Amino acid sequence: MKEQNDVQAVEDLGRARDRIVTELRKTIVGMDEVIDEMMIAIFARGHCLLVGVPGLAKTLLVSSLAQTMSLAFKRIQFTPDLMPSDITGTELLQEDPETHTRRFKFMKGPVFTNLLLADEINRTPPKTQAALLEAMQEKRVSSGGVEYKLDAPFFVLATQNPIEQEGTYPLPEAQLDRFLFNITVKYPSQAEEIEIMRRVTSDNEPELAKVVDGPTILQFQHLVRRIPVADHIFEYTAALVRATRPDAPSAPEFVKKFVAWGAGPRASLNLILAGKARAALRGRSHVAIEDIQALCLPVLRHRIIPNFAARSEGLTADGLIAKLLSEVPADEKLYTKK
Repeated sequence: MKEQNDVQAVEDLGRARDRIVTELRKTIVGMDEVIDEMMIAIFARGHCLLVGVPGLAKTLLVSSLAQTMSLAFKRIQFTPDLMPSDITGTELLQEDPETHTRRFKFMKGPVFTNLLLADEINRTPPKTQAALLEAMQEKRVSSGGVEYKLDAPFFVLATQNPIEQEGTYPLPEAQLDRFLFNITVKYPSQAEEIEIMRRVTSDNEPELAKVVDGPTILQFQHLVRRIPVADHIFEYTAALVRATRPDAPSAPEFVKKFVAWGAGPRASLNLILAGKARAALRGRSHVAIEDIQALCLPVLRHRIIPNFAARSEGLTADGLIAKLLSEVPADEKLYTKK
């Protein structure tokens, strides 16, 4: 009976996805892949790092997504003088107007929301970055010996500007690994840019309908975890991730030549979880190899470190991942145990 209910719930999630995309189309032009990956991350309980030049409507996309999902939205502009307490909150000394006694009260920071846009996270020092990343991982904030749980669902979208690197604090690889996806936001096509000009310069302000709410999202997140995964999908995912490690016996020759460090076990976990979410959002109750392949770029591009030889030949992590997908066999029969 529960399996039948889950099948119906997966179909409901697929329809909800279509309605959310329809609403987002009222304000967002193009960005199909970015929208898809952000929704996958939300229902897989992950966070995203968006890399793109300014002016690509990243903030508008996040605020519109929050509106259609009935979620609270806050934005933090990261600067070099931002302190950890500016994100998590701080203890303030307050006086009771009747008894005139003083005591400390915790004032919650902007991290207490559902959808948080951490704009240009590499503009702030490591201490402040770590405060946000700890809250992302633990889903709580500690202050004065007391723990405060973050609101659920909780999703962080951090942006980085790939152009200006002077005076920035790049996230170390260990902290990049906390993000489910590293999403590259590209320039719009000519037709999309013309449509953007038409919409933005008009006096029309579309109203977005609310499709789902917080409790429904939490139910769908639990549903995603229950999506079954066949053994050959686990085998294929492990083969892909292990092939990124230059010291592994199964690593292709080009990996040994051009990769300094490969992806860790968290990449395998994220590929499976994201694959479950992708399948469910498409109304499917099973994960296919194509789901894993489609998510390799956003999951692996910040977990593979090309070495000097790769950089000298102009090879990027994306190029290495594409080559990896072509070399690791995807035939189901190879991973099916007899």
